[in-house]
Amino acid sequence: MALHEADVGLVDSSDIPPSGKNEQSFDFKQVLRDLMKHRQDEGIKDRQLGVMFKDLRVVGAGSRTSLQPTVGSPFHPSTFLAKIRGIRNPSIRDILSGFEGVVTPGEMLLVLGRPGAGCSTLLKTLANQRGEYHAVEGQIFYDSFTSEEIHDSFRGDVTYCPEDDIHFPTLTVDQTLSFAVRNRTPATRLPGQTRQDYVEDTTTMLMKVLGLFRSKHTLVGNAQIQGVSGGERKRVSIAETLGSAGSLGTWDNSTRGLDSSTALEFVRALRCITDIKRTTTIVSLYQAGEPLYNLFDKVCVIAEGKMAYFGPAESAKDYFIGLGFEPQNRQTTPDFLVAVTDPNGRKIRPGHKSSVPRTSEELASFFMASDLGRENQEAIERRREQYVGNHEHKQAYLSSVAAEHGDTSTVYMTSILQQVRTVMKRRVQVIIGDQFEFFMRLASQIFQAIIMGTVFLNVPNDTSAYFPREGVLFFSLFFNAITSVAEIPSLFFQRPIVLRHQKAALHYPFIQSLAHTIIDIPVTLVVQLVFVVTLYFLVGLQRSASQFLIFYLFVFLMSQTMKTFFRAIAASFKTRPSAIALSGISILLMSLYGGYTVPWPTAPSGLRWIMWLNPLWWAFGGLVVNEFHTLDGACSTLVPQGLGYENVSLANQVCTTVGSQPGQLLVDGNIYVALTFDFWYSQLWRNFGVLCAFYLGFLVVLLVATEFNTSFASDSAVILFKQGSCAVDGNTKALDEEKADAEFHSKSLSQIADPSTFDNLEKVEKVEDLFTWQHLQYEVPVEGGMKRLLDDVTGFVVPGKLTALMGESGAGKTTLLNVLAQRVGVGVVIGERFFGGQPLPIDFQAQTGYCQQLDTHLPEATVREALLFSANLRQPQSVPLAEKEAYVDKCLQMCGLEEYADAVVGSLGVEYRKRTTIAVELAAKPKLLLFLDEPTSGLDSQSAWAIVHVLRELADRGQAILCTIHQPSAELFQVFDRLLLLRKGGQTVYFGDIGENSSTMLNYFQRNGAPRCGSDDNPAEYMLDVIGAGATAVSTTDWYNVWKCSPEAAQLQDHINDLHEQGRSHPQQLSARYSVFATSWLHQFVALTHRNFQAYWRNPAYIRAKFLLNIAGGLLVGFTFFHANDSLQGTQNKLFSIFLSLVLCVPLVHQLMAVYIDIRTVYEIRERPTRMYNWTALVMSQVAAELPWNVTSSAMFFLCWYWTVGYPTDRAGYTFLILSIAFPFYYTTLGHGIASMSPTAPVASIYFTTLVIFILIFDGVIQPFFELNWWRWMYRASPFTYIIESLLGQAIGSQAILCSSTELVSVNPPKGLTCGEYMDPFIEFAGGYLTNSGAAEGCQYCPYKTTDQYMYSRFNIKYSDHWRNLGIIFGFVAFNTIAIFWFTYFMRIRTVSVFTSLKQKLARGK
Repeated sequence: MALHEADVGLVDSSDIPPSGKNEQSFDFKQVLRDLMKHRQDEGIKDRQLGVMFKDLRVVGAGSRTSLQPTVGSPFHPSTFLAKIRGIRNPSIRDILSGFEGVVTPGEMLLVLGRPGAGCSTLLKTLANQRGEYHAVEGQIFYDSFTSEEIHDSFRGDVTYCPEDDIHFPTLTVDQTLSFAVRNRTPATRLPGQTRQDYVEDTTTMLMKVLGLFRSKHTLVGNAQIQGVSGGERKRVSIAETLGSAGSLGTWDNSTRGLDSSTALEFVRALRCITDIKRTTTIVSLYQAGEPLYNLFDKVCVIAEGKMAYFGPAESAKDYFIGLGFEPQNRQTTPDFLVAVTDPNGRKIRPGHKSSVPRTSEELASFFMASDLGRENQEAIERRREQYVGNHEHKQAYLSSVAAEHGDTSTVYMTSILQQVRTVMKRRVQVIIGDQFEFFMRLASQIFQAIIMGTVFLNVPNDTSAYFPREGVLFFSLFFNAITSVAEIPSLFFQRPIVLRHQKAALHYPFIQSLAHTIIDIPVTLVVQLVFVVTLYFLVGLQRSASQFLIFYLFVFLMSQTMKTFFRAIAASFKTRPSAIALSGISILLMSLYGGYTVPWPTAPSGLRWIMWLNPLWWAFGGLVVNEFHTLDGACSTLVPQGLGYENVSLANQVCTTVGSQPGQLLVDGNIYVALTFDFWYSQLWRNFGVLCAFYLGFLVVLLVATEFNTSFASDSAVILFKQGSCAVDGNTKALDEEKADAEFHSKSLSQIADPSTFDNLEKVEKVEDLFTWQHLQYEVPVEGGMKRLLDDVTGFVVPGKLTALMGESGAGKTTLLNVLAQRVGVGVVIGERFFGGQPLPIDFQAQTGYCQQLDTHLPEATVREALLFSANLRQPQSVPLAEKEAYVDKCLQMCGLEEYADAVVGSLGVEYRKRTTIAVELAAKPKLLLFLDEPTSGLDSQSAWAIVHVLRELADRGQAILCTIHQPSAELFQVFDRLLLLRKGGQTVYFGDIGENSSTMLNYFQRNGAPRCGSDDNPAEYMLDVIGAGATAVSTTDWYNVWKCSPEAAQLQDHINDLHEQGRSHPQQLSARYSVFATSWLHQFVALTHRNFQAYWRNPAYIRAKFLLNIAGGLLVGFTFFHANDSLQGTQNKLFSIFLSLVLCVPLVHQLMAVYIDIRTVYEIRERPTRMYNWTALVMSQVAAELPWNVTSSAMFFLCWYWTVGYPTDRAGYTFLILSIAFPFYYTTLGHGIASMSPTAPVASIYFTTLVIFILIFDGVIQPFFELNWWRWMYRASPFTYIIESLLGQAIGSQAILCSSTELVSVNPPKGLTCGEYMDPFIEFAGGYLTNSGAAEGCQYCPYKTTDQYMYSRFNIKYSDHWRNLGIIFGFVAFNTIAIFWFTYFMRIRTVSVFTSLKQKLARGK
């Protein structure tokens, strides 16, 4: 396997069977032996690494439990005091203490303990992953090396496979594994074997060993993107770790989600690698069967952070029996060892009650004093003497590393250049895998280019087009700047993957950012070329090759710079809302100080330094001087001109354009730019150089932040309780992932195991009808045709019976559950599903419970709130709330969640999230059926038993239950009444009773040629072995055909036909309901709004970011245009102060779209299929929860902005109404409308950026209304038009304009005329006023007399329209609200496309 230390490749590719069809004939053990022989023949040095530890203590930082921070908690005095206390006396806790042992090369150690005992911590510590712990004390030696030496030089030799499966979902299995192998490809390989050969051989080997070869071209997928099954995804994680080629491997519950056959194959593969390659293997397993246990040499038993046993696996059982414990009937050895650590799971032998150790401390001290404990200490000392300080061993190891790495100065096996190449290749694969997002970006650029190009179509060369030209240049840069904000969500998504790869020594974290940037260069070159060519020639900018190329160069470089800038922000922060908040302030600063709205000469002198730090200002300067350098525009603004002034000479006229010269009709563009912006052509390449420096500077920040901040991205696992909860205090003894208090756990489990828990639980409403299905087939479209996932499946579920659905990973268990529960959206389902012989009722989904494999919940809700929400919306509305609350309490008790009732779901560990998922479904009181998909996956045997016991009790009270289950013990399997067994391809192998001691099921298989099941064998594992389940197992018997021809199958069909006839002969018992929902729409809306408000209140980072953006934005805009006066420049400043206030909605909408999509994801994955509530109620509740925060934060903006700019107090009321009420209503509904049509947050960002630029262009500020030509209709359609009209018209309308001395135009009248006589005809026509009408020379003319004249002539704004505008703005709000519903329905709810539906209707019409 890429299971090598020194690491040559595997065998030559010719040694590997060429086809996946031959997978079963593949002998991994023989291939691995051949590989080792090849290596020895070539003289390649192997290396081995054992681990020895003594007095090991792991200390965690922070309290074990904490209070969930809320929006209000910073204002609570106790929060401040607690922070001071925490700084002065940081709280720490012991996670592990008193551990000692040794694991040598060729040995396998099994770590056993209950969830929370410390298994993961021990594995991480031995894998040298110490970052998340406060301190690791004691001695740990990896043979001759210390942990520091391993971390600094050999990190890749010690691997850790975590429990969670985190991968790029749009990569295929083959691409994912090839990446890991390529980055761990050694320099020394077999003769003639290239690096590519090695990668292909190793990847093929891994896929064959783990049964992934048939899925090699399938996407890995995740909760949102369909890909391989959950079990196969776990095998991808395993294969990726094996591909990392470590000498010492730790595996954290890596059989989670695998069936028992596949799990056994995996551990056998580890045994094989450990034996042949002399690796050191440490594995933690929950629910380990006896065959698995027998593969291990040593076992470590952990009891609440203490070492209860460390020694030979074959001696462990006898050791604990000797202490006074005894196993339960048919209890496997691993289950017995774990049960010993549980005060309520253990069984004490008669006569030993007084002498048996009871606490974890006693168990640890007993072991230390035992013979096995002393043998363990002696083994440690022998290993220490043999290896610690052994210079020869160290040198031998180093020479092996040198042969493999080529460069011993780094922990990475490949060079930086090779890493960059590999990560670049992966980046291209990610882009290809997610083509939709790429094409959306390209379409967005083309759309904007066409819109801007046609708005400024063929601008004239006279001075009237000088201002529009500046607008085109500025927005071609600004559009790319705000488009780049979409980089932030995608970077936060990939961070955990990069962290995992860094720990596995696959590549430096900064390589990911560097490769991303390099791949972006050609992509951006193409995208920007399309944008620039379209825009440049539509607008008619200067037609010379050099100016076009310079324009293209600046736009491309600006795009790259801004992408790098926003990525650097994302890489520097730990949370997404904080990153988006800073990016929002950055966008505002760029738009304010980009040189366009506030040119350098008019900028406040105290704030000009911001321009120096703004890359947009430098880029804008470069584009402006490039464009205007060759432009000499004819003056279009001569004063006076028009009727009566036809024959006036230029001596008696003046051009009002900045830069005009007396007596000259042409205005030099260079002078215009110099006077307006203080830009000079000689600065063009200086600006380019500065922009390059910004790009490189941001790139350095990005690379450094990625390298050093990635490691701190993961949060420590501390369980959070809601404010005011009494569960949190300084002396609480545990409740976090790695240190569990015995009393707490024991209480939960004893309550579960005690039937009295269920005594006061009323029986499920008696439903005699049976749920049946027959001849079910399910096909999904794949490339090249249809793939059948279920093939002729027939069965039924009986009330009061517990039916197990089993099969190997990928057999179609989850698929069958989804088809039965009506939860499939794509593909074709053929076959019949009946309830009581009748078609399924309309409320079937609402009347069934479904516990998904993925525990998807709203992370901010507490456990009790999640259950109460389910009960409130899924039980009939007629049931009193007090009764629902009482039932929720019973569900908490049944699932052992009482202590966790006030815990926030998002902070819970695996076991308690799973319990919450089950409790949420129980709280709904499903009448008809309860489906469960792997409810025991990831749990230890005790917890699994507790949960199955809950199901048994429910079944005994009349509930019909169908449950998929992996790796059940014989004892657990016996709890079930009936079994439906599937094999790969979704084909039935057995359906029927299990029988006492599994006799009925075993008789069926043995009667049809299967070998006998041994008395000590687990029937659940036996039957999977018989049918050839497992990744590479094979059966000579076609058990599908055996079943089809069996009398049991015929009896099943007859039985179902009888059931149907009986069901049709009497009316349905269930009352007919006319709604698919249990409660009214208003009830749903109130409950959802309450839940959303709670979620927002417990998400302080999001709310804080809103207020920070608004307050900072208000102060920035306010002080930039501080106390704008009534001059022309002051009036224009007021216009821009309003325009830029609206730009603030860009980051605010980016924030709220991400939150909207997160909440919608919970609905789509879990709540929609259960028909918990109507989607319209969800949409309205999200708007209702968002609006108050946006209105309040906008009010803060208003307070910081209005009087700072200098607007009159008597007009503040209307401005507040528009800016703090109407505008938040508008951008909230706009953001939700766009999010409702978007699959992900990055795509939503692209949609929104495109639309907002579109809206900004047509608001009459960038291109005045009278210049819009045939686009004037869009001016009417842009909501910003009416918002700006309302704000500006109300704020400055009906006021006089007092031109400053620099704004007055000086004109000399012809001889014999006074200023008044000469200028009056022009003033009557054009407006304005003279300050010296009686003078005979130097007439001082101001172009505008009132603000109304200025607003109407320039921007088509009338002061009298302000109430009309308010009505129109709310009209847009109404339109957005309708759009939210329309897009949600057609893009997210409706499963059939509009066109398909139309065709069906037309066909029916014929």
